[in-house]
Amino acid sequence: MSTRFVLASASPARLKTLRSAGIEPEVIVSGVDEDDITAESPGELARLLATLKARAVVASLTDHATVLGCDSVLELDGEPYGKPGTPDVARERWRMMRGRTGVLHTGHCLFDTASQQELRELSSTTVRFADLTDDEIDAYVATGEPLAVAGAFTVDGLGGPFVTGIEGDYHNVVGLSLPLLRRMLLQVGIPWPSLWTTRNPYTYDESVASTYDETRGGLARAQAAAHAVDELLPKGSRVLELAVGTGIVGAELVALGNLVHGVDLSTAMLQQARIRLPGHVAAADAAQLPVADRRCDAVVAVWLLHLLDNSEPVIAEVARVLRTDGVFITTTEKSDASRYADTRGPDTTRSQDSLAHLTAVATRHGLVLDGATAFPGPERNTGEVPAYPVVRFRRL
Repeated sequence: MSTRFVLASASPARLKTLRSAGIEPEVIVSGVDEDDITAESPGELARLLATLKARAVVASLTDHATVLGCDSVLELDGEPYGKPGTPDVARERWRMMRGRTGVLHTGHCLFDTASQQELRELSSTTVRFADLTDDEIDAYVATGEPLAVAGAFTVDGLGGPFVTGIEGDYHNVVGLSLPLLRRMLLQVGIPWPSLWTTRNPYTYDESVASTYDETRGGLARAQAAAHAVDELLPKGSRVLELAVGTGIVGAELVALGNLVHGVDLSTAMLQQARIRLPGHVAAADAAQLPVADRRCDAVVAVWLLHLLDNSEPVIAEVARVLRTDGVFITTTEKSDASRYADTRGPDTTRSQDSLAHLTAVATRHGLVLDGATAFPGPERNTGEVPAYPVVRFRRL
């Protein structure tokens, strides 16, 4: 029997680390408020936060799973430092850290619901920081990356050149210790190779993400899509964007006056989205959103549904999180030609984003079609300018 393995964390770096090691976890974000939690030491704080995250997700489950909660805290002069959250705090933090050595603690809590075992462990790695200039600090903070990561730095991202050395487990600094997790899994009777999965070959990995925007119409098409979506949004909406990708459309929606949060399964795409929408993106499956019932004013999906073999689980999840009179806005009617181009076979029944299909599925889940528009795509070699339809469904 296969193990349902859940990562109780929104961290794209943790998700990427597990995927690189052959594990494809289910992501459920705990929603634990970290601000008012204290402990006797930075290491114990990291372990406590990891435990609270794992327990919160376990409490939400209706069937058995093995849940991993993680949290990282940087210790400097005996004091704990988490995510700085604002540019001013990040700038001050780096002026204190530069040229010095700290300890990155990552708490791990593994809860196996079948055996009712809860394991709590801590992995600590010494980190030496470069002596950055004020200009380097300002430039790094301006990228947005340090705002949403523990200790205000990464070792696997833009912050890598600013870490001169580590003593201990590299993966622990990224977000979780793979050797420690392996030992914890063995204690609950789960051998590491049993979690290895075969990834879908159709993935937005680093090679795709690095050229995605420029090969998909760039800023012009993103702006056109955002204006079309905004036309159907209530003014000043709080938007949850599914498959946020590089954040290029989401950033344009923000420029139009909306508050945008985004989710995506691709770590590579999220690395770029985190720069455009710092602190507002998370790794999550659109069919298993880390959002409570009836919390969203608007959900947006641009160029997502045509990629799915079955769009109904996503639509059902959208209906679950939308408030009454909330809206779901999505592009529609992508042809099967794109499936051939992506080395996938045609949909043998009907396209998962055809308007007839979407309307029928949406109706089953309490969504009614009540608006539509379109935006132009890039001109083709034939001189034709395709139109991309966008439709709006409203939650009854």
